[in-house]
Amino acid sequence: MRSTKPTAKPKASPKAKTPDSPVIGVTRKIKPPVQLLLFVKAGGRCEFDGCNKYLIEHHLTHKRGNFAQMAHVVAFSKKGPRGNVTDRPENINDIDNLMLLCHRCHKLIDDSPDEHPREVLEAYKKAHEDRVFLLTGTSPDRQTTAVVIRAKIGGKTTRKVTPAEINTSVAPRYSATREGFDIDLNSIPDVGPAFYEIAEKKVRHDLERVVATTMAEDHTDHLSIFPLAPMPILILAGNILGDKITSDLYQKHRDTEDWKWKADGEPVRYKFHVLRNGKDRKKVALLISLSGTIDVDALPADVMTDATVYEITLDGVDPHLGFLRRKDDLENFREVYQRSLRAIGTKHGKLDSLHLFPVAPAPIAFTCGRGLMPMADPTILVYDVDKRLGGFTKILEVNN
Repeated sequence: MRSTKPTAKPKASPKAKTPDSPVIGVTRKIKPPVQLLLFVKAGGRCEFDGCNKYLIEHHLTHKRGNFAQMAHVVAFSKKGPRGNVTDRPENINDIDNLMLLCHRCHKLIDDSPDEHPREVLEAYKKAHEDRVFLLTGTSPDRQTTAVVIRAKIGGKTTRKVTPAEINTSVAPRYSATREGFDIDLNSIPDVGPAFYEIAEKKVRHDLERVVATTMAEDHTDHLSIFPLAPMPILILAGNILGDKITSDLYQKHRDTEDWKWKADGEPVRYKFHVLRNGKDRKKVALLISLSGTIDVDALPADVMTDATVYEITLDGVDPHLGFLRRKDDLENFREVYQRSLRAIGTKHGKLDSLHLFPVAPAPIAFTCGRGLMPMADPTILVYDVDKRLGGFTKILEVNN
């Protein structure tokens, strides 16, 4: 016979108490307003330094959803990661003790807490949230369209510039589109004249499309250029773009592997001088010796015969790869370059062509093309050095 004795109701469990915490009534459940604030401050992205994964959609299918985890910097339990500290937060679920992380980064910091101490994680959190605040605080006139121009260099494929790299570099501007425009020439074999013939057509077509799309659809009047291609291609691209739209250029820094212009360092000084006077007044060569030195005797003999040779190089230091760090140094080069072209024109009169030999960073090459005046400056015969071809070879003509 079944018992009719009423079943005893289970006793309500008391609210959890964080082990060794001075606060009673703390639970692991984070209050909705705090969750919302954390997502907003993090911009919906992983706050681990360098990750920045977008956590509101699946990274492959792009299906919307919440793929984030809210991690405690100082663990909920004193026995947890970074939990055994003397100054535990009075509210363990306070926004200042929480990070928005992807699953992998959350597991990493908790599996190796000694390598990710409290101070380091708090610094990651602050840097990330400060960046989100800065980017979301920009006004509409700060919008820019990012353009990446990339091709094989010395036979090696160049990789894409990530949205995170773009956004970090262009701040306080922000990118009008997530991916920007990627003018990718990597699929074209980079040896022989056919490469430059095909590349010229594609670069010209894509840059004209970028300008038209930017003005008509993105409603921006500014471009941010990320160049990763052989110098002749970039000189051509700069000449095609000209002054059609206001643009900023960015440099991939070898020491930090990022694109953001530096604020430190001494200003770069440039020197324009004549290396050799030639007999033929109308035969002129200009060397851009910035990333390395150029041996005049190694230049093509048919070009150098009777030619006057000028050079723009660094003033006071030897040419080297890491000299271009500051945005002002690029602007200073543009001014020196244009003054040099005017000085050459004054001495030699109107030239039909000028032989250009650049050994310089990518933004300098782009500026060499962009700084040309169609009516005033001569056609530029661009040479490039390729060890596979045995030295400097004439590649293409611009400004013709």
